[in-house]
Amino acid sequence: MRSEPVPPSRFGLGQSVRRVEDQRFLTGHGRFVDDFQFAGQVHAQVLRSPHAHAEIRGIDVTAATELSGVVAVLTGDELAADGIAVIPPGATAQNRDGSDMFVPPRPALAQGRVRHVGEPVAVVVAESIEIARDATELIEVDYETLPAVTDTGSAMDPGAPQLYEGAPRNQCLDWEKGDRAATEAAFAAAAHVSSLELVNSRVVVNPVEPRACIGLWDADGGSFTLYNSGQAAHNVARTLATAVFQLPMERLRVISPDVGGGFGTKNFIYPEQVLVLWAARRLGRPVRWTAQRTEGFLSDTQGRDHVMRAELALDGDGRFLALRIVTTANIGAYVSTFGAMIPTNPVAVVLGGTYDIPAVHYHVREVLTNTVPVDAYRGAGRPEAAYAIERLVDLAAAELGLDPVALRRRNFIRPKAMPYKTAMGSVLDCGEFARVLDRALGQADAAGFAARRAESERRGRLRGLGVASYFEATLGPPNERSAVRFEEDGTVTILVGTMSNGQGHETTYAQILHQRLGLPFEAIRFVQGDTGAIPSGFGHGGSRSMQIGGNALLLAADLIEEKAKRIAAHHFEAQEADIELASGACRVVGTDLAVDLMDLAKIARDPSRLPEGMAPGLDAAGDYAREATTFPNGAHIAEVEIEPETGVVHLRAYHVVDDFGTVLNPMITMGQVHGGVAQGIGQALMEHTVYEGETGQLLSGSFMDYCVPRADDMPTLEVAFEAVPTKTNALGVKGCGEAGCIGALPAVINAVVDALKPLGIRHIDMPATPERVWRAIRAATSGD
Repeated sequence: MRSEPVPPSRFGLGQSVRRVEDQRFLTGHGRFVDDFQFAGQVHAQVLRSPHAHAEIRGIDVTAATELSGVVAVLTGDELAADGIAVIPPGATAQNRDGSDMFVPPRPALAQGRVRHVGEPVAVVVAESIEIARDATELIEVDYETLPAVTDTGSAMDPGAPQLYEGAPRNQCLDWEKGDRAATEAAFAAAAHVSSLELVNSRVVVNPVEPRACIGLWDADGGSFTLYNSGQAAHNVARTLATAVFQLPMERLRVISPDVGGGFGTKNFIYPEQVLVLWAARRLGRPVRWTAQRTEGFLSDTQGRDHVMRAELALDGDGRFLALRIVTTANIGAYVSTFGAMIPTNPVAVVLGGTYDIPAVHYHVREVLTNTVPVDAYRGAGRPEAAYAIERLVDLAAAELGLDPVALRRRNFIRPKAMPYKTAMGSVLDCGEFARVLDRALGQADAAGFAARRAESERRGRLRGLGVASYFEATLGPPNERSAVRFEEDGTVTILVGTMSNGQGHETTYAQILHQRLGLPFEAIRFVQGDTGAIPSGFGHGGSRSMQIGGNALLLAADLIEEKAKRIAAHHFEAQEADIELASGACRVVGTDLAVDLMDLAKIARDPSRLPEGMAPGLDAAGDYAREATTFPNGAHIAEVEIEPETGVVHLRAYHVVDDFGTVLNPMITMGQVHGGVAQGIGQALMEHTVYEGETGQLLSGSFMDYCVPRADDMPTLEVAFEAVPTKTNALGVKGCGEAGCIGALPAVINAVVDALKPLGIRHIDMPATPERVWRAIRAATSGD
């Protein structure tokens, strides 16, 4: 039986405890991959294709090999000769007819043909990075260029260049979910249908720390160690060992130290990880690689890039009858780790959103193009779904002459309907969608918007208010392990299989353990991202860490309490039923006999002081399996002002009310929302990934051409929480890491369109850059 938790303290759950990890980050004591140095190390530089599509007719490495300081120059020929396997996807899907999707082979170095600008062609290993870079300039590659295709919408056109013989019309997957017949019947009976063609634009992820890895080879043990800036150490180890190098997983240790942001893009298997390990084994020396920013633009997985046709059927009373979406999803030149999965079920699972929609059908075709592979990016499918739904709701309201807020309220899933099974099979256990929206509207002073709009009009500006009621699902692997180890120096170590890359896990996990067992907060240490120290784990992704890892930690704490009570009973010669755990100590009920948990840990190390048959140690591990998906939700309200003469969009106000269930640390949670909203605003207003159509060159390949939000682009973000705790896990948490990005896309674009609505503009695609907005205004007012 679980004891009552300790009374709330300044380090307990629900408290805005400052992130303990920030002390080392702010004082320059963080340790990232590039900070690790090894005796005898050498440096790798990758030669990348300058062409989007070309045959490799020959590679001459003679001059590069002869450069002083060069240790090796390796190409795809050596890679194949050494039997290094291709990089496999981590997940695939089946076509509608039940056949397997097409998955092209992806070697770590191109063999015979390159299919996107930036694809690795050769790797130079040298005594310094400067020498390695110079040597790559000396490699001569004979290319025969081929026609390229980069545009998502035209990739399946009959005359489009083909990337692979096995993928006719460049289609690698044809997938659907939902009741097609019921959806078509509902549309046939509808009083009104709103339709919208929209683009969920491609983004470059750009974490502040670029990707980096260091490969080491232990010849005596026949094993690798990989230092990797990543989000999923065990997944990387498992794939590289078993699939690429054909070794048992225990012979490839992955260490991911501090990670400077990931947002999904550091979850995956990349050629450079293969290259540093392979080169380290060939050379018997540590091999290191760190991406330059331009390399990141050309080689990091990118996000989104969907072209969608979305339709909403309504009856005569404005109630939603059915939703139908057909998507073409660009997954780039190769199938990245989860690239094939993201446009499928992660989108489908939340289609319908917060609304009672009886019938939904989703059809997606994935296409291969001569672009950098696309994979999960913050939200991973759920932003794509929310954007389509919330834009449709606003469009339907405009076409029917209804207030968009009233239309939402009319169609929300009611709390009394919970548990509610959506048309896509998701089961919602709780949610107060109208209450959350109403609080957001009050917080944003929506009632005073008309006056603010009139004031803007007097200054010649256009003002708009955008509302989005978003809904997401926490995804990712459903299992996780958390362990607690009592150290001899009086500290307690939490070991988790999840992976923080900026989310504050070091603080929040410690709060959970402190709250549950009363252990001193300052004595708690944290270990993650090391497959040699942690036997299993599934890393970070899908806003899963607190729901899965946090509840696993609770199970470990339960086992510690059970052990502690048994040891304390033996120590005091009392009945175990008379022992209670409170405020970090076990005490005999009704007496002043008590022993601190930290002292019990010392007792537990001495077998002579334990009950007969009990194994020494107070350490414990908890294995948790997700019982049910959780569904964070909330309302975003954006207010914009537009300069008609320039098309510049100013975000004047931004309000968020989120239901994340139990909020474990409000300050950290608010920071997660702020970051997500900033990324959503970036995609909605300024981040524009541009490939040149004929050559496939990335024209927005640096921060000179690719705009990300700066401090002066951001309004003050007003964030509040309206918690409706879930009963599907003991912590009551729903997840928060991706929500800000999910709600921001439709809220901002709905606001822009609301501002432009008096001009007759019904939609504008992301990003709503000044040029795009200016052109839309000119087209609407020119009379052409």
